[in-house]
Amino acid sequence: MGYSSSVYKNAADKMAAKRLAAQKQADARRAEIYEKYPRVRELEQQIALCGTEAARTVLRGGDVVAEMTKLKDKNLKLQEELRRLLISSGYGEDALEPRYSCAQCGDTGYYEYHGRTVMCPCMKRELADCACEELNRTAPLTLCTFDSFDIEKYSKTKDFASGVVPYAQMERIYKYCRSYAMNFTPQSESILMKGATGLGKTHLSLAIANEVIRRGYGVIYVSAPALLSQLEKEYFSRSQVNSGTAEMLSDCDLLIIDDLGTEFRTQFSAAQIYNIFNSRILCHKPVIINTNLTMAELEKAYSERFVSRINGAAQKLDFLGEDVRIRKK
Repeated sequence: MGYSSSVYKNAADKMAAKRLAAQKQADARRAEIYEKYPRVRELEQQIALCGTEAARTVLRGGDVVAEMTKLKDKNLKLQEELRRLLISSGYGEDALEPRYSCAQCGDTGYYEYHGRTVMCPCMKRELADCACEELNRTAPLTLCTFDSFDIEKYSKTKDFASGVVPYAQMERIYKYCRSYAMNFTPQSESILMKGATGLGKTHLSLAIANEVIRRGYGVIYVSAPALLSQLEKEYFSRSQVNSGTAEMLSDCDLLIIDDLGTEFRTQFSAAQIYNIFNSRILCHKPVIINTNLTMAELEKAYSERFVSRINGAAQKLDFLGEDVRIRKK
């Protein structure tokens, strides 16, 4: 997977910080154990001396096999005494060793596999997390929560055009979104939020993002204009550097595309939107799309095939009422 150099650096720095923290904790533990149990220090020194003596034995010559066997037996006895002392003192037998968050790579991000150096899954997760952080940096995630969503701003009078009471409709949508966030899995259904400007689509999708992130999942929240501008820049760039946006969109647990329909529309943008949505649906990964467009306008802007895919794969939420931002004023 290709990522920008800043994402790689950020991920590598985080891995290095984890490794350093584990080593510092091990040093502090060793100092504590040495102070309480001086015999532990003596045993470690004697074990180290066995290694030095083994090298000297080889250089001296003579009956090397017999001498090495004696040293091996001595070393094993010292190690067993050390192990028993640590356990009897209430420490684990690995108390003197760093406790890395990833046992497979020791928090280096890489490990040897059949003679090759390969990237550890923990490093891949760190890269994905850093990529999400980079793409989400401009999204106002902390500003919109379920608690700050004011349902009382919606009219309790029946809407003339739809025959539906906006308050009742938005209360249902609010409860659905909250339940969706609380019960989210990477296989949750996709959602199409549609309705006029200022009815709370962005607020509720950000509230979902906040809760899903809090529960430990990777979320990418991006506006359609910013997303398509980035994809177009990467696609038509002569540079060989790939920031990995397409991979991020494919790999994240939840993708939220805001303001679909406000971007400058081209054949490229229409194809990209369909491909993003379709690829995630094929992988059973959810997408939340917010738009001011009607289904007919979506079909005209992006294609009948795109709308057909949405109809078959996404829960449609129709937002009703007056512009909440205007009502607040």
